Formats: sequence, structure tokens, C-alpha cells
Amino acid sequence: MRQFNYSELRNQKWDSEIVGLIAAIYKEVGKQELFLKQRPDDLEKLVEIAKVQSTEASNAIEGIVTTNTRLKQLVEEKTTPKNRNEQEIAGYRDALNIIHESFDAIPISQNYILQLHKIMYSHLNNPMAGRTKSVQNYISATYPDGRTETLFTPLAPYETPAALDSICDEYNRVIGNMEVEPLIAIPIFIHDFLCIHPFNDGNGRMSRLLTTLLLYRNGFYVGKYISLEAKIAKNKDLYYDALSQAQNGWHEGKEDSLPFIKYLLGTILSAYKDFEERFSLVEVKLTALEMVRRATQTRIGRFNKQDIRELCPSLSLSSVEGALRKLVETGELKREGQGKLTCYYRIN
Repeated sequence: MRQFNYSELRNQKWDSEIVGLIAAIYKEVGKQELFLKQRPDDLEKLVEIAKVQSTEASNAIEGIVTTNTRLKQLVEEKTTPKNRNEQEIAGYRDALNIIHESFDAIPISQNYILQLHKIMYSHLNNPMAGRTKSVQNYISATYPDGRTETLFTPLAPYETPAALDSICDEYNRVIGNMEVEPLIAIPIFIHDFLCIHPFNDGNGRMSRLLTTLLLYRNGFYVGKYISLEAKIAKNKDLYYDALSQAQNGWHEGKEDSLPFIKYLLGTILSAYKDFEERFSLVEVKLTALEMVRRATQTRIGRFNKQDIRELCPSLSLSSVEGALRKLVETGELKREGQGKLTCYYRIN
């Protein structure tokens, strides 16, 4: 069976790109701490938006979708699930809420990972909820001509419980002893989790929940305000490419994990940059028109009213719509399309 020894990571020489990403993330962490002290109430609106986006994106990556209205109602617990997709979405919401509220009381162990998996399926009658896989699973690709190719074969079911225990033990040891930088240990743990693929179903969504949990437990709270899942979904081809590259030789312990580490660190840094941009719009008291004007000035190409509302969480949808209408009337913006297809772009 594959052996794990995270202590070996401390002897590895990391290239300048990884060192630079880690330094940049820590710089952003310091900025965020100052921001949170200045305007905590305004930033709570970013939390609400991020929860909706995270729940939507992590499920959408797996083809689990519902309407925008239903999604928002489910995340805000203002309705009950109507079908299987909505039951899966509600379960993800519940697991994400627990991580948001109690991350410091959720140890990294097989038992707690199984509990999170069970919560994720709590709205479904799934006999495998909270249990490791019972059959061999495969990571495969389906091509436009219908051809299917197996890209990676995870561990066998009988090897899975011991492997899950092992990566948890290794992670806890090197983090507890401060042997390995957390921003290195976290991607390694998530990559190993995905290669083990411990469940019959829900491995991708669990990996994203665990990424958020591990980051929170190490003081990286950006996922609370900016959806990491949404950033992964937006560039999911890059995510799958990085994962595929890092899986080669994994069973023999000869994998090159650098592509996945760089991908995840780049995603985290991008989220921190987004946070800084959105904070700048709530940092000073502005009129709705001026706030929307500044938000549009950060956009390149076409954008819609939802893009602007995400940047201006303190404004109601009607305020955003009114400000966009005025900017069109004054000639600062050009509007295209109608209804849900309406988009805008700056003229100068």
C-alpha cells in the first residue's frame, strides 16, 4: 500500500514561484486582518454572498444544479429541497455552515471526515453516507465521441480506511510540530485525499469542504468572504490539469505534486486579491451611484448586474440596477441584450 511521510516535505527545495506565492499570501493575510477590524459589519454581507457562491459552484462542478432563486432560498434555509439535486445542495450547505461556525472544534481525523460526509448526504437516503467506499472507483474522462478513458485508479476499498488515517496522522503531526509550512501541507493533504478517493460519491465536494476547513484552522479566512469553490469552478480545466499532472506516479510515491500546490496557492492568492478589491468599495461611505461607478471601473470587458452586486454587497439589487441605469444614461456605460442576458461594458 502507498506509504505517507509528510516530514520529507521539510527537506524539499521549493522553487521561487511557490516561495513567492506563499510570501504574497501572508502579506494579504496581514492586510485582511486590518480590514476586518475596520468594517466588520459591512463585510458580513460578503459572507452571505460567498456562502451562496460556494454552495452553487462546488455542486455545479459535479453537475448538481438548480435555479438561482431556489439556490438562494436553500442556502438561506427559507425553503426545503424539492428534488435530489436540491437535497444534495442542502447537504453541502449544512456541512459548509458547520465548518464556518465550528472549524476550530473539528479535528482532522477520519472520524470527523466521515461525519462531514454523512452531513453532506443528510437529506438523502444514501446507505454509504459517512462510510468509505465499498467498490473500486476510477477517475475517467468522457470525450465528445462517447469514448471513455480511465485517467487514474484510486486506492482499492480495502486500503482506503488505513490510508485516510495515515494522511490525517501525518498532517496533524507535521502541523502540530511546525515541521512543514501549512500552505504546503494543505495542498499535499488535499491531493492525497483526492488520489485515495475514499467515497463512492462526493469526493470532489468533500475535498473542497476540507480545503476550507484546513485553511480556517491555520488562520487563512479568505474563503469566508470570497468563494474558493467559485474560483475553482471558473477555471476547472486548470484544476483538473493540475490534478492530473500531480497524479502520475502517485501509487509509487514518485508523483510531482508541484502543479497542484501551485494551482491551489494561486487560487488562494487570487481570492485574497478579490477580497482587497471588494473591501475598497465598502471602505469609505459612498453614494450608491459612486460605489457602482467605482465597481464598473474594475471590470474589463462585459459584465452583468450580478457581477457588480458582488462587488457592492452593501447595496440592494434595486440600488445597483438604478445606478447602472444612470451610468447608461450619462454615457459612461453601454448596455446590450435584454432580461437575464443584459450586460454592460465601459465606453472609455
